[in-house]
Amino acid sequence: MESVDCVVIGAGVIGLAVSRRLAMAGREVIVLEAEGIVGSHTSSRNSEVVHAGIYYPAGSRKARVCVEGRRALYRYCEEHGVPYANVGKVIVAAEESEVPRLHALQARAAANGVDDLRRLTRDGVERLEPAVRAVAGLFSPSTGIVDSHRLMHAFEGDAADAGAMIAFRSPVEGGEAHGDRIVLRVGGEAPMALACRTVVNSAGLFAQEVARSLAGVPPETIPRRHLGKGNYYSLAGPQPFSHLVYPMPGPSVLGVHAGLDLAGRCRFGPDIEWVGEIDYSVDPVRAERFYAAVRTFYPELRDGSLQPDYSGIRPKLHGPGEPQPDFVIQGAETHGVPGLVNLYGIESPGLTSSLAIADEVAVRVGNA
Repeated sequence: MESVDCVVIGAGVIGLAVSRRLAMAGREVIVLEAEGIVGSHTSSRNSEVVHAGIYYPAGSRKARVCVEGRRALYRYCEEHGVPYANVGKVIVAAEESEVPRLHALQARAAANGVDDLRRLTRDGVERLEPAVRAVAGLFSPSTGIVDSHRLMHAFEGDAADAGAMIAFRSPVEGGEAHGDRIVLRVGGEAPMALACRTVVNSAGLFAQEVARSLAGVPPETIPRRHLGKGNYYSLAGPQPFSHLVYPMPGPSVLGVHAGLDLAGRCRFGPDIEWVGEIDYSVDPVRAERFYAAVRTFYPELRDGSLQPDYSGIRPKLHGPGEPQPDFVIQGAETHGVPGLVNLYGIESPGLTSSLAIADEVAVRVGNA
Protein backbone atom coordinates (compact mmCIF):
# COMPACT_ATOMS: atom_id res chain seq x y z
CA MET A 1 0.00 0.00 0.00
CA GLU A 2 1.28 3.44 -0.96
CA SER A 3 1.03 6.32 1.50
CA VAL A 4 0.98 10.09 1.19
CA ASP A 5 0.40 12.98 3.56
CA CYS A 6 -2.51 14.63 1.77
CA VAL A 7 -4.89 13.76 -1.07
CA VAL A 8 -7.06 16.29 -2.86
CA ILE A 9 -9.90 14.69 -4.83
CA GLY A 10 -10.75 16.67 -7.95
CA ALA A 11 -8.62 18.87 -10.21
CA GLY A 12 -11.14 21.63 -10.83
CA VAL A 13 -10.34 25.22 -9.94
CA ILE A 14 -11.05 24.60 -6.23
CA GLY A 15 -9.06 21.37 -6.00
CA LEU A 16 -6.13 22.98 -7.80
CA ALA A 17 -6.24 26.04 -5.55
CA VAL A 18 -6.34 23.80 -2.47
CA SER A 19 -3.50 21.57 -3.68
CA ARG A 20 -1.43 24.67 -4.48
CA ARG A 21 -2.06 26.15 -1.03
CA LEU A 22 -1.26 22.95 0.86
CA ALA A 23 1.82 22.12 -1.20
CA MET A 24 3.18 25.64 -0.71
CA ALA A 25 2.64 25.15 3.03
CA GLY A 26 4.97 22.14 2.90
CA ARG A 27 2.43 19.33 2.67
CA GLU A 28 3.04 16.29 0.48
CA VAL A 29 0.07 16.40 -1.92
CA ILE A 30 -1.38 14.10 -4.57
CA VAL A 31 -4.41 15.21 -6.57
CA LEU A 32 -6.68 12.41 -7.77
CA GLU A 33 -8.67 13.38 -10.88
CA ALA A 34 -11.13 11.02 -12.54
CA GLU A 35 -10.90 12.72 -15.94
CA GLY A 36 -7.90 13.12 -18.22
CA ILE A 37 -7.57 16.91 -17.92
CA VAL A 38 -8.04 19.60 -15.30
CA GLY A 39 -11.36 21.35 -14.87
CA SER A 40 -13.40 19.34 -17.35
CA HIS A 41 -16.76 20.02 -15.69
CA THR A 42 -18.04 23.04 -13.73
CA SER A 43 -14.71 24.88 -13.64
CA SER A 44 -14.48 25.23 -17.41
CA ARG A 45 -18.19 25.63 -18.14
CA ASN A 46 -19.20 28.91 -16.55
CA SER A 47 -19.38 32.63 -17.25
CA GLU A 48 -15.73 33.22 -16.21
CA VAL A 49 -16.93 36.22 -14.20
CA VAL A 50 -14.92 37.63 -11.32
CA HIS A 51 -17.79 38.56 -9.01
CA ALA A 52 -17.64 41.57 -6.71
CA GLY A 53 -19.69 40.02 -3.88
CA ILE A 54 -22.97 41.86 -4.36
CA TYR A 55 -25.71 39.27 -4.12
CA TYR A 56 -24.93 37.07 -1.13
CA PRO A 57 -26.44 37.39 2.36
CA ALA A 58 -24.37 39.51 4.73
CA GLY A 59 -22.30 37.34 7.04
CA SER A 60 -22.49 34.30 4.79
CA ARG A 61 -19.46 32.28 3.77
CA LYS A 62 -20.26 33.05 0.13
CA ALA A 63 -20.11 36.79 0.77
CA ARG A 64 -16.85 36.57 2.71
CA VAL A 65 -14.92 34.26 0.40
CA CYS A 66 -16.17 36.09 -2.70
CA VAL A 67 -14.91 39.49 -1.51
CA GLU A 68 -11.64 38.07 -0.17
CA GLY A 69 -11.21 35.81 -3.17
CA ARG A 70 -11.86 38.55 -5.71
CA ARG A 71 -9.13 40.75 -4.26
CA ALA A 72 -6.71 37.82 -4.09
CA LEU A 73 -7.61 36.66 -7.60
CA TYR A 74 -6.91 40.00 -9.25
CA ARG A 75 -3.52 40.17 -7.47
CA TYR A 76 -2.74 36.62 -8.52
CA CYS A 77 -3.65 37.21 -12.15
CA GLU A 78 -1.52 40.34 -12.27
CA GLU A 79 1.48 38.62 -10.69
CA HIS A 80 1.21 35.42 -12.77
CA GLY A 81 0.20 36.80 -16.14
CA VAL A 82 -3.24 35.18 -16.18
CA PRO A 83 -5.46 37.04 -18.68
CA TYR A 84 -8.26 39.02 -17.04
CA ALA A 85 -10.13 42.29 -17.54
CA ASN A 86 -11.90 44.64 -15.14
CA VAL A 87 -14.73 45.20 -17.61
CA GLY A 88 -17.25 46.20 -14.94
CA LYS A 89 -20.91 45.29 -14.68
CA VAL A 90 -24.13 47.24 -15.15
CA ILE A 91 -27.11 45.95 -13.15
CA VAL A 92 -30.30 47.37 -14.61
CA ALA A 93 -33.81 48.04 -13.38
CA ALA A 94 -36.10 47.60 -16.37
CA GLU A 95 -39.05 49.38 -14.72
CA GLU A 96 -39.74 51.73 -11.82
CA SER A 97 -41.06 48.95 -9.58
CA GLU A 98 -37.56 47.42 -9.53
CA VAL A 99 -35.76 50.55 -8.33
CA PRO A 100 -36.30 49.94 -4.57
CA ARG A 101 -34.86 46.44 -5.01
CA LEU A 102 -31.91 47.96 -6.85
CA HIS A 103 -31.20 50.23 -3.87
CA ALA A 104 -31.60 47.29 -1.48
CA LEU A 105 -29.05 45.39 -3.55
CA GLN A 106 -26.59 48.25 -3.12
CA ALA A 107 -27.14 48.17 0.65
CA ARG A 108 -26.53 44.41 0.73
CA ALA A 109 -23.34 44.83 -1.26
CA ALA A 110 -22.12 47.50 1.17
CA ALA A 111 -22.79 45.16 4.10
CA ASN A 112 -20.55 42.62 2.32
CA GLY A 113 -17.72 45.15 1.97
CA VAL A 114 -18.47 46.10 -1.65
CA ASP A 115 -18.52 49.87 -1.34
CA ASP A 116 -17.70 50.92 -4.90
CA LEU A 117 -21.13 50.52 -6.52
CA ARG A 118 -22.36 53.64 -8.28
CA ARG A 119 -26.00 54.47 -8.88
CA LEU A 120 -26.98 55.21 -12.45
CA THR A 121 -29.90 57.18 -13.81
CA ARG A 122 -31.58 56.27 -17.07
CA ASP A 123 -29.14 58.58 -18.87
CA GLY A 124 -26.22 57.15 -16.90
CA VAL A 125 -27.05 53.62 -18.05
CA GLU A 126 -27.35 54.84 -21.63
CA ARG A 127 -23.99 56.59 -21.50
CA LEU A 128 -22.28 53.37 -20.39
CA GLU A 129 -24.30 51.06 -22.63
CA PRO A 130 -26.21 52.88 -25.40
CA ALA A 131 -28.01 49.71 -26.52
CA VAL A 132 -29.46 49.03 -23.05
CA ARG A 133 -32.85 50.34 -21.99
CA ALA A 134 -33.45 50.78 -18.26
CA VAL A 135 -34.94 53.27 -15.84
CA ALA A 136 -31.98 53.03 -13.43
CA GLY A 137 -28.94 50.94 -12.69
CA LEU A 138 -25.89 50.19 -10.61
CA PHE A 139 -22.35 50.09 -11.92
CA SER A 140 -19.88 47.65 -10.36
CA PRO A 141 -16.33 48.60 -11.39
CA SER A 142 -14.72 45.67 -9.55
CA THR A 143 -16.58 42.97 -11.50
CA GLY A 144 -14.47 41.42 -14.23
CA ILE A 145 -13.75 38.37 -16.34
CA VAL A 146 -10.87 35.90 -16.29
CA ASP A 147 -9.50 33.13 -18.47
CA SER A 148 -10.50 30.18 -16.29
CA HIS A 149 -8.35 27.68 -18.22
CA ARG A 150 -5.21 29.78 -17.87
CA LEU A 151 -6.01 30.30 -14.21
CA MET A 152 -6.30 26.58 -13.57
CA HIS A 153 -3.06 25.88 -15.40
CA ALA A 154 -1.34 28.56 -13.32
CA PHE A 155 -2.60 26.93 -10.11
CA GLU A 156 -1.50 23.55 -11.46
CA GLY A 157 1.97 24.91 -12.21
CA ASP A 158 2.35 26.44 -8.75
CA ALA A 159 1.27 23.21 -7.12
CA ALA A 160 3.71 21.18 -9.21
CA ASP A 161 6.55 23.60 -8.44
CA ALA A 162 5.82 23.05 -4.74
CA GLY A 163 5.98 19.28 -5.19
CA ALA A 164 2.33 18.31 -5.71
CA MET A 165 1.46 15.61 -8.24
CA ILE A 166 -1.73 15.09 -10.24
CA ALA A 167 -2.84 11.55 -11.08
CA PHE A 168 -5.29 11.75 -13.99
CA ARG A 169 -7.85 9.05 -14.78
CA SER A 170 -7.66 8.01 -11.14
CA PRO A 171 -11.22 7.91 -9.77
CA VAL A 172 -11.75 7.37 -6.06
CA GLU A 173 -13.93 4.27 -5.73
CA GLY A 174 -14.18 4.17 -1.95
CA GLY A 175 -12.29 4.28 1.30
CA GLU A 176 -12.39 3.98 5.05
CA ALA A 177 -10.69 5.37 8.14
CA HIS A 178 -8.00 3.34 9.90
CA GLY A 179 -6.82 5.10 13.04
CA ASP A 180 -5.17 8.34 12.01
CA ARG A 181 -5.19 7.41 8.32
CA ILE A 182 -7.81 7.28 5.59
CA VAL A 183 -7.26 4.50 3.07
CA LEU A 184 -8.63 5.28 -0.39
CA ARG A 185 -9.34 2.77 -3.11
CA VAL A 186 -8.25 4.32 -6.38
CA GLY A 187 -9.39 2.92 -9.72
CA GLY A 188 -8.19 3.53 -13.24
CA GLU A 189 -5.55 1.73 -15.28
CA ALA A 190 -3.40 1.07 -12.21
CA PRO A 191 -5.74 0.47 -9.26
CA MET A 192 -4.20 0.95 -5.86
CA ALA A 193 -4.82 1.56 -2.19
CA LEU A 194 -3.54 4.88 -0.90
CA ALA A 195 -3.21 5.74 2.79
CA CYS A 196 -3.27 9.42 3.69
CA ARG A 197 -3.50 11.66 6.73
CA THR A 198 -5.66 14.34 5.11
CA VAL A 199 -8.31 14.04 2.39
CA VAL A 200 -9.97 17.07 0.80
CA ASN A 201 -13.04 16.07 -1.20
CA SER A 202 -13.35 18.80 -3.83
CA ALA A 203 -14.97 16.60 -6.47
CA GLY A 204 -17.56 19.22 -7.43
CA LEU A 205 -20.50 17.56 -9.16
CA PHE A 206 -19.35 14.24 -7.72
CA ALA A 207 -18.55 15.30 -4.13
CA GLN A 208 -21.61 13.58 -2.68
CA GLU A 209 -20.85 10.41 -4.61
CA VAL A 210 -17.30 10.40 -3.24
CA ALA A 211 -18.51 11.04 0.32
CA ARG A 212 -21.02 8.19 0.12
CA SER A 213 -18.20 5.84 -0.93
CA LEU A 214 -16.21 6.57 2.23
CA ALA A 215 -17.10 4.23 5.08
CA GLY A 216 -17.85 6.08 8.29
CA VAL A 217 -19.35 9.21 6.74
CA PRO A 218 -22.92 9.37 8.11
CA PRO A 219 -25.41 9.58 5.23
CA GLU A 220 -27.36 12.32 6.99
CA THR A 221 -24.32 14.62 6.77
CA ILE A 222 -24.25 14.39 2.96
CA PRO A 223 -26.54 17.03 1.45
CA ARG A 224 -28.67 16.16 -1.53
CA ARG A 225 -27.22 17.23 -4.88
CA HIS A 226 -29.34 19.01 -7.48
CA LEU A 227 -28.08 19.53 -11.01
CA GLY A 228 -28.70 23.05 -12.28
CA LYS A 229 -27.83 23.24 -15.96
CA GLY A 230 -27.04 26.63 -17.40
CA ASN A 231 -27.24 27.13 -21.17
CA TYR A 232 -25.40 29.87 -23.06
CA TYR A 233 -26.15 31.33 -26.48
CA SER A 234 -23.74 33.51 -28.42
CA LEU A 235 -24.81 36.61 -30.30
CA ALA A 236 -24.28 36.68 -34.06
CA GLY A 237 -23.47 39.98 -35.71
CA PRO A 238 -22.24 43.25 -34.16
CA GLN A 239 -21.36 43.07 -30.45
CA PRO A 240 -23.43 45.69 -28.62
CA PHE A 241 -21.89 45.82 -25.11
CA SER A 242 -18.63 46.87 -23.52
CA HIS A 243 -19.59 45.81 -19.97
CA LEU A 244 -21.38 42.85 -18.46
CA VAL A 245 -25.10 43.60 -18.26
CA TYR A 246 -27.30 41.94 -15.64
CA PRO A 247 -31.04 42.30 -15.04
CA MET A 248 -32.36 42.55 -11.52
CA PRO A 249 -32.03 39.13 -9.87
CA GLY A 250 -35.06 37.01 -9.10
CA PRO A 251 -35.73 35.22 -5.80
CA SER A 252 -33.33 32.32 -6.50
CA VAL A 253 -31.53 33.11 -9.80
CA LEU A 254 -29.59 36.04 -11.23
CA GLY A 255 -31.45 35.86 -14.51
CA VAL A 256 -30.17 35.64 -18.08
CA HIS A 257 -27.41 38.21 -18.45
CA ALA A 258 -25.09 39.50 -21.13
CA GLY A 259 -21.56 38.21 -20.67
CA LEU A 260 -18.34 38.93 -22.48
CA ASP A 261 -15.24 36.91 -23.14
CA LEU A 262 -11.75 38.39 -23.25
CA ALA A 263 -12.07 38.90 -27.02
CA GLY A 264 -15.16 41.07 -26.46
CA ARG A 265 -17.63 38.53 -27.84
CA CYS A 266 -21.11 38.59 -26.29
CA ARG A 267 -23.08 35.61 -25.03
CA PHE A 268 -26.30 35.38 -23.06
CA GLY A 269 -26.89 33.05 -20.14
CA PRO A 270 -27.02 31.08 -18.07
CA ASP A 271 -30.63 30.11 -17.62
CA ILE A 272 -31.55 27.41 -15.14
CA GLU A 273 -32.64 23.99 -16.36
CA TRP A 274 -33.08 21.36 -13.65
CA VAL A 275 -31.78 18.06 -15.01
CA GLY A 276 -31.43 14.52 -13.73
CA GLU A 277 -28.13 13.63 -15.37
CA ILE A 278 -25.00 15.30 -16.71
CA ASP A 279 -25.56 16.27 -20.33
CA TYR A 280 -23.83 19.27 -21.87
CA SER A 281 -25.76 19.43 -25.14
CA VAL A 282 -27.46 22.77 -25.86
CA ASP A 283 -30.92 22.65 -27.41
CA PRO A 284 -31.25 25.25 -30.20
CA VAL A 285 -34.99 25.45 -29.56
CA ARG A 286 -34.36 26.61 -25.99
CA ALA A 287 -32.98 29.87 -27.39
CA GLU A 288 -36.58 30.96 -27.98
CA ARG A 289 -36.95 31.38 -24.21
CA PHE A 290 -34.02 33.79 -24.17
CA TYR A 291 -35.39 36.41 -26.52
CA ALA A 292 -38.09 37.77 -24.20
CA ALA A 293 -35.73 37.74 -21.20
CA VAL A 294 -32.95 39.59 -23.03
CA ARG A 295 -35.30 42.11 -24.63
CA THR A 296 -36.27 43.41 -21.18
CA PHE A 297 -32.93 45.27 -21.25
CA TYR A 298 -31.80 44.91 -24.89
CA PRO A 299 -34.90 45.51 -27.01
CA GLU A 300 -33.00 45.56 -30.30
CA LEU A 301 -32.14 41.86 -30.13
CA ARG A 302 -32.92 40.48 -33.58
CA ASP A 303 -34.84 37.28 -34.16
CA GLY A 304 -32.53 34.43 -35.12
CA SER A 305 -29.38 36.10 -33.78
CA LEU A 306 -28.80 33.68 -30.88
CA GLN A 307 -26.72 30.57 -31.57
CA PRO A 308 -26.13 27.61 -29.19
CA ASP A 309 -22.75 28.06 -27.52
CA TYR A 310 -22.10 25.80 -24.51
CA SER A 311 -23.56 24.71 -21.20
CA GLY A 312 -22.41 24.04 -17.67
CA ILE A 313 -23.90 22.18 -14.72
CA ARG A 314 -23.77 23.58 -11.22
CA PRO A 315 -23.63 21.31 -8.13
CA LYS A 316 -26.54 22.95 -6.32
CA LEU A 317 -27.69 22.14 -2.82
CA HIS A 318 -31.23 23.41 -3.43
CA GLY A 319 -33.99 22.49 -5.82
CA PRO A 320 -36.51 24.58 -7.77
CA GLY A 321 -38.09 27.34 -5.69
CA GLU A 322 -35.92 26.64 -2.64
CA PRO A 323 -33.63 29.26 -1.04
CA GLN A 324 -29.97 29.09 -1.95
CA PRO A 325 -27.85 27.65 0.88
CA ASP A 326 -24.32 28.70 1.69
CA PHE A 327 -21.16 26.92 0.58
CA VAL A 328 -20.49 23.88 2.77
CA ILE A 329 -16.95 23.22 4.03
CA GLN A 330 -17.45 20.27 6.32
CA GLY A 331 -14.95 18.71 8.69
CA ALA A 332 -14.85 16.00 11.34
CA GLU A 333 -16.90 18.13 13.73
CA THR A 334 -19.88 17.27 11.50
CA HIS A 335 -19.17 13.88 9.93
CA GLY A 336 -16.80 12.40 12.52
CA VAL A 337 -14.01 11.22 10.20
CA PRO A 338 -10.67 12.74 11.29
CA GLY A 339 -8.64 14.24 8.46
CA LEU A 340 -11.54 14.49 5.98
CA VAL A 341 -12.84 17.79 4.61
CA ASN A 342 -15.86 17.66 2.29
CA LEU A 343 -16.71 20.59 0.01
CA TYR A 344 -20.32 20.68 -1.14
CA GLY A 345 -22.27 23.04 -3.37
CA ILE A 346 -19.28 25.07 -4.57
CA GLU A 347 -20.88 26.75 -7.56
CA SER A 348 -20.89 30.47 -8.35
CA PRO A 349 -18.98 32.41 -7.04
CA GLY A 350 -16.59 29.47 -6.63
CA LEU A 351 -14.20 30.57 -9.38
CA THR A 352 -13.87 34.03 -7.82
CA SER A 353 -13.56 32.53 -4.33
CA SER A 354 -11.06 29.79 -5.15
CA LEU A 355 -8.03 31.26 -3.37
CA ALA A 356 -10.06 32.23 -0.29
CA ILE A 357 -11.67 28.78 -0.11
CA ALA A 358 -8.20 27.24 -0.33
CA ASP A 359 -7.11 29.39 2.61
CA GLU A 360 -10.09 28.24 4.67
CA VAL A 361 -9.40 24.59 3.89
CA ALA A 362 -5.76 25.09 4.87
CA VAL A 363 -6.87 26.44 8.26
CA ARG A 364 -9.16 23.45 8.69
CA VAL A 365 -6.31 20.99 8.16
CA GLY A 366 -3.82 22.88 10.34
CA ASN A 367 -1.93 24.89 7.73
CA ALA A 368 -3.01 28.45 8.49
